[in-house]
Amino acid sequence: MNCRSQGALFGADFAAVRRAGRLMPRIALASALVCVLSLNACKKAPAEAARPPVEVTVVTVSQKETPVAFEFTAQTQSSREVEIRARVEGFLEKRMYTEGALVQPGQVLFVMDRKPFEAALQTAKGALAQQQARLLVTKQNLARVVPLAAQNALSKKDLDDATGNEKQAEAAVIAAQGEVQTAELNLSYTTIRSPLKGLSSFARVQDGSYVTPTQSGLLTYVYQLDPMWVNFSISENELLRYREQVTKGLLRFPPGNQFDVTVILADGSIYPQQGRIDFTNPAFSQETGTFLVRAVFGNPEGALKPGQFVRAKVSGAVRPNAILVPQRAVLQGAKSHFVWVLDQNGKPHQRVIDVGDWHGDDWFVNEGLKTGERVVVDGAIRVSSDSTIKVVSAPTAPGAPAPASVPAAAAASAPASTLAQAQAQPQTQPQTQAQPQTQAHPGSSGTSTSASP
Repeated sequence: MNCRSQGALFGADFAAVRRAGRLMPRIALASALVCVLSLNACKKAPAEAARPPVEVTVVTVSQKETPVAFEFTAQTQSSREVEIRARVEGFLEKRMYTEGALVQPGQVLFVMDRKPFEAALQTAKGALAQQQARLLVTKQNLARVVPLAAQNALSKKDLDDATGNEKQAEAAVIAAQGEVQTAELNLSYTTIRSPLKGLSSFARVQDGSYVTPTQSGLLTYVYQLDPMWVNFSISENELLRYREQVTKGLLRFPPGNQFDVTVILADGSIYPQQGRIDFTNPAFSQETGTFLVRAVFGNPEGALKPGQFVRAKVSGAVRPNAILVPQRAVLQGAKSHFVWVLDQNGKPHQRVIDVGDWHGDDWFVNEGLKTGERVVVDGAIRVSSDSTIKVVSAPTAPGAPAPASVPAAAAASAPASTLAQAQAQPQTQPQTQAQPQTQAHPGSSGTSTSASP
């Protein structure tokens, strides 16, 4: 082997030694990391911190006789809605009332052209005078014929003709008197008056229009305000449901079905007058399938106007031995409603219930609860079957901030002294933040801190 070959071989060995020297620290570091991870894996995992109890409020179930009311969408209607129409043909001369004003009985609303009717009256009176003169002549003629016929100076036929002429003249006078009365009536119809006290509508026909007693004869409306009707409808399903509840003893109507009706106006205010149901339609509507009910209200001040949409609150019915629970205590499941009921040991149990109507902020429960049972109200949404329950008089305000140095779970159950110590300690090492959570539970005031997820 020559010198060049020996030099190359020596150079290659030296480079390999240098590379091995550089890899040794990395291999040692990797080995140390594997050992540390193995030791950590062998250590026992820290126990999960126990959760605090769920704070809830409860209500004790009781049965009592509860008055109930039913609300329906209703609409007001005038007890007398009168169409003011023209009764004769002619030209409308003038409107005499203020549109929308309250009118009195006998007040003049419209005036028609009187001249043609005055002329017709004069003609009828002239015809009556003619017939009266004719009657006078026939009476005088009959008075002369009767004695002559008695002396057989005239024939019996002449007597009969004179008698018949008198009767015809009397009938003609009666007919002429009727024509005069008709003309007087037609003349009076040219002055159109209100038949009642009520609220007037706008004029459908303007001054100078030609009106007839037919379609174009409608001039305006007058609505009587006192009393006022309030109409509402009950669906067939509602009526059948009420009947079923009455049959089962869940609902009791007042004697004689004498319900009290209250009107709730659009702004939520209560109309001061109380009403009574005075009419129920004997048949269902073929168009809507509803049952019409009418209540009557006194309206001396005219506060209610025809056509208003209001709410009719019908009261007087009673639910005997009713069970009420707050609406926030009732939860909706996949197929039914349910509540959380606490047993004697304070453990929650899910109970399926059959709910009825709402009553203010409460809910009627038809089936599923018994007197004396305790039902979770506030906090029911956070309860599960394995929860530990803490009954409080009032729920904790949601979103209340916990101390920054103590986790939320420990802050909910740790005593005040422990929390103060935790806040005073400097938080230099992240792993020490969980320490108050494990130390707070032994010092808690006798309440278990386990809670369901």
